[in-house]
Amino acid sequence: MPAFQASAAVVVQADQNARPNIKNTGFMIAVIADRTGEPNESFCLVRWMEIGLMAQQPRAWQRMLSGRRLDLLDPTPIDIEIEDIAHGLAFVARWNGQTQGDHAYSVAEHSLLVETLYARMNTQAPAKWRLAALLHDAPEYVIGDMISPVKAAVGPAYGALDDRLASAIRIRFGLPAALPVAVKKQIKKADKISAFMEATQIAGFSHAEASKFFGKPDEHIIEGLDIVLRAPIETRRAFTARHAALLDQIA
Repeated sequence: MPAFQASAAVVVQADQNARPNIKNTGFMIAVIADRTGEPNESFCLVRWMEIGLMAQQPRAWQRMLSGRRLDLLDPTPIDIEIEDIAHGLAFVARWNGQTQGDHAYSVAEHSLLVETLYARMNTQAPAKWRLAALLHDAPEYVIGDMISPVKAAVGPAYGALDDRLASAIRIRFGLPAALPVAVKKQIKKADKISAFMEATQIAGFSHAEASKFFGKPDEHIIEGLDIVLRAPIETRRAFTARHAALLDQIA
């Protein structure tokens, strides 16, 4: 039975089956237990909205390796740690893993490239907007990477979830919850250039096909840049280091 903290002294455990003849009355039976978790013999009526409804709510939080519990439906900045983000993104594959090479191309690696491209396109951009570029896909550390056709099929619910997580992540690291439109557009442009590079270098797209979907980038923006494939641990380390460097510049 799911347990809920009722006070400092007791734990209330929902038990709909204890008195089945009244379970539809708007109340339900609860077992009162002491700190040891051993129920006593008394029963009491508790309001359905206080205990019964809670008992039926699906779990919406995820436990992170840092020990944080992140509520995916109502995320708070205090439960977000860069180590969790870096670890998660380093193990999430772009393109559903359908890429060439001995390692998957991770969202963390993609994020590093997008930040580099954004900086090349916006040479005077302050460090805070480069940090925003690095974190542009950060919500995927808990909701995963979904290819565009699937996002379209899922509908606005995915976007709403992504937006809530993105806002909490930005606030956690000193950025505004909502980015300026001009900055957001430039990050999106860098994102598409990265997608073009990935498509043509490791995902099997021809240049003509990639140009159709992502647009053809300016050659001077991508000059000297190649898609990097490396072990997740290495990418995690590089992502964390870049995040720290940008925070130092902001400070």
